[in-house]
Amino acid sequence: MRTRPDEITTLALSGGQRFFVDEHGYLTDPDSWTPEFATHVATGEGITLGDRHWEVIRFIRAQAEDHGVMPDARFVMAFLGGADGKRAGRAELFQLFPYGYVKQAIKVAGMKQPRAWSTG
Repeated sequence: MRTRPDEITTLALSGGQRFFVDEHGYLTDPDSWTPEFATHVATGEGITLGDRHWEVIRFIRAQAEDHGVMPDARFVMAFLGGADGKRAGRAELFQLFPYGYVKQAIKVAGMKQPRAWSTG
């Protein structure tokens, strides 16, 4: 539980793009997300986005749009595991985003920082 309001700042990228982010760098409005924002945040996290990263980002954003909430990590792991479940979705998720789903994948995908989180 948070005991004080978030401090909101403006992140300005080249090309005049401006984003409102909380003090941890998460977007305050997921609808303002752009691929340039994702690349900027990923670079700050030490991640070079490849095709598989973009697949995860698109999946997260599509799930959030379709269901009104961002998907739990287990849904992303199932997505990464493939329809037959033969790939190791959990291992791949942490290979792509080594500091975790919420810390990196959610932030890069432009979701708000969760107030509480459960993967169970």
